[in-house]
Amino acid sequence: MDVHKAVIPAAGLGTRLLPVSKAVPKELLPLVDRPMLHYIVEEALDAGITQIVIVTSQGKDALADYFDPAPYLEKVLEERGEGATAAAMRRVRTEAEFIFVRQHEQLGLGHAVYTARHAVGDEPFAVMLPDDIIDAPTPALGQLLATAQQYNASVVAVEEVPPERISGYGVIEPEDVADGVYRVLSMVEKPTQYNAPSNLGIVGRYILTPEVFSALNHVTPGAKGELQLTDGIALLMETQAVYARRFEGIRHDAGNPLGLIKASVSLALKRPDLGPALRKWLQETLAQEQG
Repeated sequence: MDVHKAVIPAAGLGTRLLPVSKAVPKELLPLVDRPMLHYIVEEALDAGITQIVIVTSQGKDALADYFDPAPYLEKVLEERGEGATAAAMRRVRTEAEFIFVRQHEQLGLGHAVYTARHAVGDEPFAVMLPDDIIDAPTPALGQLLATAQQYNASVVAVEEVPPERISGYGVIEPEDVADGVYRVLSMVEKPTQYNAPSNLGIVGRYILTPEVFSALNHVTPGAKGELQLTDGIALLMETQAVYARRFEGIRHDAGNPLGLIKASVSLALKRPDLGPALRKWLQETLAQEQG
């Protein structure tokens, strides 16, 4: 299975990050010194995917602006000795090919993915949620791609979820097929901890066959009129096998204030230019608070 395109749904209102997301799209909120969307595009590039379909909405033109060429700014950075920053900016705009699709109504993740159907065409594709930041030695998307190629099937990313948080996830009923790889027998959206089929929750990385678009077209919207991607995948499972991959890495939910802070601190601590000073400040601050 060859995958060349990644769909990034970025049309949502970002309600968990209000009021700042009223003025700034949440996908452009910074993790250290670059927006979360930048990290997602880099992950796609690291996994070998260069065609990026971003689903946007009214008021989010800044997402496209971010990837516009800025040769003068890059030149200034080079002259100031900040070549690494210039290279990071240059990479995402030169290595990636962007297609922007407008979602006119926010009717759920499934609808956002369905909106990208013409840009994707009749080929397998990836879906990457921009507020799920996964810090991994091997790109999480690359791990899913390897599984999709091995089984020639759709794959969803899963992680173990504590019982008290399971109701916030789509949860799979798994059948073990290899270490960290499962065939999905069924999936339940937001179950209670008492009726969840496992502790494996679906998170924001998917490899999907194009038949999922037909499945989404036949899914009945929920009570809020939203089209759920998990419902489309569940319908797809009636005709195709779907697998799950428990990825290696640490996922940060950067779509809420605490998660955004945790992701920023975690990523900054790994940087040689910031980590030592930040670690020292954190230790001093915690010591002062403790007495």
